[in-house]
Amino acid sequence: MSEETFYDRVGGRPTFEKLVREFYRGVAGDPPLRAMYPEEDLGPAEERLRLFLEQYWGGPKTYGETRGHPRLRMRHAPFRVTPTQAERWVRHMSNACDTLGLSPDDDHQLREYLVRAAQFMINAPEDADAG
Repeated sequence: MSEETFYDRVGGRPTFEKLVREFYRGVAGDPPLRAMYPEEDLGPAEERLRLFLEQYWGGPKTYGETRGHPRLRMRHAPFRVTPTQAERWVRHMSNACDTLGLSPDDDHQLREYLVRAAQFMINAPEDADAG
């Protein structure tokens, strides 16, 4: 008998679809963050993030089956991820989390992970002339 995963406990795919959809709604309206997404349509990025998060939290292994090991830092290396960009990312993810109605414990666990993930992705200092 297997233990219930976080993915199952929070509602499975519909929850992760909503999280990622709401996140990208915020990204679409945030020009400095939106610039980090080279594709005209955010749909492919939305799908990749959803698949990654589903797998990370105990859901289907589709991300790994279709894209291989996440290698998050390597995949994001072409993009300048500054502390400010990471903060923007966390803000939009936090806003998306606000829409989910998770239990306090699950909400805390998800947000804590998202903050750690954003910090892990930082690969560049702030620009002195960025404002």
